[in-house]
Amino acid sequence: MTGRATVVLKRGRDQRLRSGHAWVYAGEVDRVEGEPAPGDLVALTNSAGHFLGLGYYNPASQIVVRRLTEGDEPVDREFFRRRLARALSLRAAALPGATSCRLVFGEGDGLPGLIVDRFEDVLVWQVLTLGMEVRQEMLAELLVELVAPAGLYARNDAPARRLEGLALERRVVYGTCPPEVWIRENDLWFWVDLAGGQKTGYFFDQKLNRRALAGYIRPGARVLDPFCYTGSFAVHAAAYGAAEVLASDISEEAVRLGERNAAANGFSGIIQCRAANGFDLLRQADQNRDRFDLVILDPPAFTRSKHTVEAALRGYKEINLRALKLLGPGGILVTCSCSHHLEEAVFREMVASAAADAHRRLRLREWRGQAPDHPILVGVPETQYLKCGIYEVL
Repeated sequence: MTGRATVVLKRGRDQRLRSGHAWVYAGEVDRVEGEPAPGDLVALTNSAGHFLGLGYYNPASQIVVRRLTEGDEPVDREFFRRRLARALSLRAAALPGATSCRLVFGEGDGLPGLIVDRFEDVLVWQVLTLGMEVRQEMLAELLVELVAPAGLYARNDAPARRLEGLALERRVVYGTCPPEVWIRENDLWFWVDLAGGQKTGYFFDQKLNRRALAGYIRPGARVLDPFCYTGSFAVHAAAYGAAEVLASDISEEAVRLGERNAAANGFSGIIQCRAANGFDLLRQADQNRDRFDLVILDPPAFTRSKHTVEAALRGYKEINLRALKLLGPGGILVTCSCSHHLEEAVFREMVASAAADAHRRLRLREWRGQAPDHPILVGVPETQYLKCGIYEVL
């Protein structure tokens, strides 16, 4: 560790790192020995001087160090090449034949602050931390070397970058990047808005949950998808036998793309897309005493902070209660949350409470999570965030 600055933790504040977490908060630091520049690699020790690993440093962030390795090893170009190659190997094994998926999932792949999605022959990344920002050129070169994409596009417009003192930007990093691309998922086809869509443009974490609909849609089923985004769940529902799918999203741009996706797969006569607030649509359907065979609830995160979980639960309960009122015996509820702040047990309790208030008895058919291209790192609960329950009304 000669010549490297050291971040020394306060007494008793090393337990999370010893349990496998990757973050050090500013309030856990006792002192910094040396004068590291923002983005530099630093050593981590506890108050007794025991070595805890190496990470990159950002004094402007509440997460002052993000650990890259527990050992004292060179963190150089070859280190990042190995980490990226390992991430690619995981996807090849977990999702054989997939031509569009998440290639790098931050801490889950030992690369905190880096997200990379593959859309056929175009890569889109989000560089969310200063430590990765200062290594962008090298990382881009390595991705081109390992993946040989036609282009690499930066969606560095996530608000989280501001917490790291970074500017927001969208730009072509390498090659040719069209604003929209055409991808294949579960033998269906989707247009993805790379330049203007949410996050990187598409949500791969629900890939296998969308496929799971095949086991729950009866021929001729009527389906409601009130938070449809660009229609990926709706298109799967139609492909698996639904006769009618009512899909809505508050974003008119998303709805237009959802209509294109329905048409591209031959389901324009089955899927009806409309621009509407999902809460309002559920409320109106309830008031109209409408009935569906399957309801999909895949809303955006209602909470991005532990301080707003209680308010988020009220929102989740409202949409689940109203959805359950639209389902009769044998009906299926697919209900999801993508916020890691909302614990699984609490989410399940919310569903049970909504069922009681809706006077519905439920049987849990499946409890699912994120696809394997979003690997979960033990000790870092933030990497396990997606909850997907499939319930049957009795």
